[in-house]
Amino acid sequence: MPVENPIYLITALSLVLYLSYRLSKREPFKSFGIALLAIIFGAVFSNLGLIPTQGNPTYDAIFEVVAPAALFLLLLDANLMQLRRTGIPILVLFLAGSLGTVAGVVSAMWLIGDSPLYEGLYAPLAGMFTGTYTGGSINFNAVALHYDVMENGLVYGSSVAADNVLTTLWFFATITLPVLLNRIARRKAAPQTPDAPTGAEEAIHADEQEHFTLGSFSLWVALAGGALLLAEWATELLAGAGLPVPFMIVLTTLALVLAQVPAIHRFRGNMFLGGWAIYLFLAVVGAFCDIGGLVEAGQLALLLLGVVLIAVLLHGIIVFGVAALLGYDWELAAIASQANIGGGTSAMALAKNFGRDSLILPAIIIGSVGNALGTYLGFLVAGLI
Repeated sequence: MPVENPIYLITALSLVLYLSYRLSKREPFKSFGIALLAIIFGAVFSNLGLIPTQGNPTYDAIFEVVAPAALFLLLLDANLMQLRRTGIPILVLFLAGSLGTVAGVVSAMWLIGDSPLYEGLYAPLAGMFTGTYTGGSINFNAVALHYDVMENGLVYGSSVAADNVLTTLWFFATITLPVLLNRIARRKAAPQTPDAPTGAEEAIHADEQEHFTLGSFSLWVALAGGALLLAEWATELLAGAGLPVPFMIVLTTLALVLAQVPAIHRFRGNMFLGGWAIYLFLAVVGAFCDIGGLVEAGQLALLLLGVVLIAVLLHGIIVFGVAALLGYDWELAAIASQANIGGGTSAMALAKNFGRDSLILPAIIIGSVGNALGTYLGFLVAGLI
């Protein structure tokens, strides 16, 4: 099919980003931002059949190569002193969100109850949703594999469709909720460092204009590619030595080491390229919002959508409630919540969208914590229900 062609797909995704960029400069879309518009256009294109919804090798490459490369490039400007100021609050909110996920999934499964439509997979489904809404889809599939949920194509496919739709909708929510909540009870965000940008788009634009040359472009591509290869090799080496350190932790460490090398900062353009890669990733997140898949799955999909909707709403109430009690700002709560629901890369993208560069590193770190914690909590809930 033409829509499966990698060249066509990259062309369509680039068009999504172009439309998002153009509209973000005009009213009333200025308040949306490129990130939200990229997700919206990605969802529209996929549900109109202009691009695939999921299961495409190009999407796999974006998740496995482009998104980690974006992480590496954005972290090259990381200030480790920022972690000391922001690390504890975001970790507190993330752990509150994890407890909120457990409470939300258990409550949702109890309210909606077991059903013959689950085909005996009531407990595994609870574990899968707990895992994915603690740290992302890695945990979802870890639980699903253990309980052989993949062997039941209808139940697994419906759960994936419900999860993807809700994850996309929650990204919308975490972008808009801080704006709405600030109108009710304004919370002052932590101050930026003197050299920190005031907004994501402004930072990317300034980075593009300041000495973004053929040489700097080539350097960042070579560094990002080399970092991915080195991190992959180091991950395999550590695993062989009995130290199963996650790939993203190795890549993050490598980026932070390089960020302390003064020569790295003589070149510009890493923020621009990293920002572009993040927006491309978000367009694919939007494409995964498969409304048609939910409709085709019928009653089972609606049942599962009800479960995840209740679970995530309760999660959100707890995260933002804890932020209100502790006096933390709403954007911080939104990023912590996104690390739970969408994973570390989505949280990093949200931090970039808010122009909170000081939160990029903490977002990635708690995302890695979520990858580990989510599987444990998923199996715990599946075993208890």
